Amino acid sequence: MDIAEFNTWASALLDIPRFAKLDDSLNGIQVGRSGTPIRKMAFAVDACAESIRRARAAGAQALFVHHGLFWGKPVPVQGALRGRLSELLSADMALYACHLPLDAHPEVGNNAVLARMLGLRDVEPFGEYHGVRIGFKGRLDPAISLDEAILRVLPAGDAPRSLLPFGPKMVSRVAVVSGGAAFEALQAITEGVELYITGEPSHSIYHEAMEAGINFVAAGHYATEVHGVKAVAERAARELGIQTIFIEYPTGL
Repeated sequence: MDIAEFNTWASALLDIPRFAKLDDSLNGIQVGRSGTPIRKMAFAVDACAESIRRARAAGAQALFVHHGLFWGKPVPVQGALRGRLSELLSADMALYACHLPLDAHPEVGNNAVLARMLGLRDVEPFGEYHGVRIGFKGRLDPAISLDEAILRVLPAGDAPRSLLPFGPKMVSRVAVVSGGAAFEALQAITEGVELYITGEPSHSIYHEAMEAGINFVAAGHYATEVHGVKAVAERAARELGIQTIFIEYPTGL
């Protein structure tokens, strides 16, 4: 399998063309490589220098990431970007990025996996962004405590980046949008959600949450966006027969 064949598979699985006009990320192949076969593919959240170095050291011919290098406008190839590109090119390593399609996917997406971790029932799309709902909401039956909900999202026992416990102590109506989606809490308030989970907090949402009586949890941008990458890695290994590795490099944010 070469990178073009992987692109055909990933584009169909993740419905990448649907997000072409919505996403600032250049989804798909960001850096190509020679036509030799891909035997091993590395997966990581971010296309940072350390992820690229670790992928190269592991013998990967391609790196799949959620956060790639190119975001909507031309930028000069200098500084950190030049260093990352130089490492990729000297290793003949392809870079493949998938941003919003990986948030929104109903099976391997970040938010779909989080919904399963929470144990949500009657799951439906939530969190409209440019006309597309990229998160999910559902119900818990029976209701669980706020502490239990946080533990399900952060099973290692890590503390969330921010916790605004302004809603009921026992929650049953939950919505989740991974990453930097603090303002989608306003949609959660409108739709009667008791607990809204995202990655990053915002000062501007504090009083809205308090006055509406909703629980707001910012579990961490990295922590909420690692799951889809891992799910795609598992799917690729199973369906494409390639070796996959996941590069864990948390930011703590």
